[in-house]
Amino acid sequence: MATTQVILKERIKGLGAEADVVKVKRGFARNFLLPEGKAYEATKSNLRHTERLKAVRAEREAAEMAESTKLAAKLKKVKLKLTLATGQGGKSFGAITTMDIAKGIKDQAGLEIDRHNIVLERPIKNTGAFDIEIKLGYDITAEIKLTVTASGDKAAEGEDAGDQAAE
Repeated sequence: MATTQVILKERIKGLGAEADVVKVKRGFARNFLLPEGKAYEATKSNLRHTERLKAVRAEREAAEMAESTKLAAKLKKVKLKLTLATGQGGKSFGAITTMDIAKGIKDQAGLEIDRHNIVLERPIKNTGAFDIEIKLGYDITAEIKLTVTASGDKAAEGEDAGDQAAE
């Protein structure tokens, strides 16, 4: 496989960020990176002009870090309450997952969090209070307080009431 070196102009997930000199397959560079303006060839003259890209990268990273710090401060104040569906005897149906937590944060606090940033060893299948860690990048983390309450099996209760009314 023939490879070539390119200098990235913007952040590309899984490849690198601005001013990174990366080795990619020649076809990927020729057919995607160069025509889309996402990179340029790593020639001696182009390598001298990477200082501007490094400044852009530093500025972007500083802005992202400041935004993450603000978000962490807001998240520390969040007290999230979610309901776990349970049946007779307190047996839970399903679990609270990172998707549920992210949706709960969006609905209750109005903050947009990627579910992949939420650290959860395994889905929550019982009630109680939990401290959930959220990684925001740049070694910035926030903890939210999560309270999980049980909801009875509403469908079964409704059927019982309907059966009694029919008798």
